[in-house]
Amino acid sequence: MVKKSSSKDINNIWMLTREYGSIAGAGGVKDVSCQLAEALVRLNKSVTVILPCYGFIDPQGLGFTKQAVSFAVDMNYTAEDRREEVSLWKNTLHGVTLYLVDAERYREKQSIYTYTAEDEAKNPYQLKGSGHFDYFAMNVLLQKAALDLLIILGQTPDIIHCQDGHTAILPAMLREGTGYRHYFSATAAVVTIHNAGQGYHQEVRDLPFARAICGLPYTLIHNNLLDGSFDPFLAASNFAALNTVSENYARELRETDDDALTGWLGHRLMTRGIRLEGITNGFNPEDFDTTQPEQLGLPAAYDPAAGDLAGKKICRHNLLQSFPRLSTKHLSRYGSLADDPGKPLFTLIGRLTPQKGVDILLPALEALLQSDNEAQVLILGSGTKEFEQALAGLAQKKENAGRICLLIGYDSLLANRIYAAGDFFLIPSRYEPCGLTDYIAQLAGNLPIVHHVGGLVKVEDGVTGFAFKEYSSDALLAAMLQAITVFRKAPGKIPAMQKAAVKELRAKYTWDKVVHRYLKLYEKAGNLPR
Repeated sequence: MVKKSSSKDINNIWMLTREYGSIAGAGGVKDVSCQLAEALVRLNKSVTVILPCYGFIDPQGLGFTKQAVSFAVDMNYTAEDRREEVSLWKNTLHGVTLYLVDAERYREKQSIYTYTAEDEAKNPYQLKGSGHFDYFAMNVLLQKAALDLLIILGQTPDIIHCQDGHTAILPAMLREGTGYRHYFSATAAVVTIHNAGQGYHQEVRDLPFARAICGLPYTLIHNNLLDGSFDPFLAASNFAALNTVSENYARELRETDDDALTGWLGHRLMTRGIRLEGITNGFNPEDFDTTQPEQLGLPAAYDPAAGDLAGKKICRHNLLQSFPRLSTKHLSRYGSLADDPGKPLFTLIGRLTPQKGVDILLPALEALLQSDNEAQVLILGSGTKEFEQALAGLAQKKENAGRICLLIGYDSLLANRIYAAGDFFLIPSRYEPCGLTDYIAQLAGNLPIVHHVGGLVKVEDGVTGFAFKEYSSDALLAAMLQAITVFRKAPGKIPAMQKAAVKELRAKYTWDKVVHRYLKLYEKAGNLPR
């Protein structure tokens, strides 16, 4: 019988992730992994994070030290017994111990999840933007290397926290993997689902291959199929505590037809008697502090929380004056914006994909530009060619000159300047597990306009931003027009909403508050039967 766990008993935490902070990032996983780890350290927990050493990482340049330990990991294929050699790099950042797993499979990758233009130039089958063909083997190698390293180091963590589907098979390996079950009998596991949408599960359809490379029993593989594929999240549900990155997203997956977008993962979990938890991601306000403009690359300081917005006007003027120089090798500009400070500026930063609501954004923007001759729009991002071309066409229309600009590509400092310049920030996502850009926008005094789903319900309509419930271009347009009405007819309400947004974030959503929810989840994991 396992002794009941409490948060006081949980002191040694290991975390597996494919992304971490500024070392390797592609989305919100990098922020959660890093900021949660550092928040745990501030509570005097011992935290170790392990991630791949991709080809674009310079470990020595980042202060990592090559470790003497190296070993071979079982990576069997269906008809071939195989081993892959791995070695380790180690560093400590902000109290968090970090290990990079160095292996040929990772060194040859120049991007975390997809092939690059350089890859395509060398091999036409490796199309830019397409996922790595060996994604499943990359995931398995990380998980097995982590477990083998723990044994070599003599470590038995209280908790192993697995970030997303890329590391979600590990709990099954802990309990059913040969050579692991007895050693890790006192170790519990947590899996955080950052995105349960179809295509994000890291599933595999070749079941004999999954069984061979994972080293898991036939029955475990076949009992955890979703639409005919071995699903890591389902496999984890037998052995770990599972959560998503907001309470409302967890509710949607458990209780609504929106779960269809996941392949009905949430409902399958419910049939097993497993209640998916929800913990809304935190954010560190000091990471986007407009009173410290030099850290963000801004030309002036301002403070929405104090109603000090003079510097925000300077930020807008500075950005719009620089537009003729914004086209670069990595950034394509379509359209332009006039420097008209009294006009409402709508901004969007993110992926131009169906999930992000671009299908309803396009007709809404067309209608907005036709119905209001002062509204301006600025978009930074990249995505499907269809959406890029449609938005570029809209920006290049003669009648829209000076009113809409599309910047295809990404630049973090430019993104900061856009957050600071905007009046309203568009997040029309079809679904959104949590959302982090709404936090940044609020800290910048850029009021979010959101589709009220998933984690975006933390934006309160008319209080900390604007929201629409029906997923349609008409509903999005109505929310944008409502924002314009407030902007023009009740201008005093805008700074009040800006203050309220920052106050709400600091009161509820800093990592130093959210981390305690994770400690409770760790307790739950520690008390699961094993």
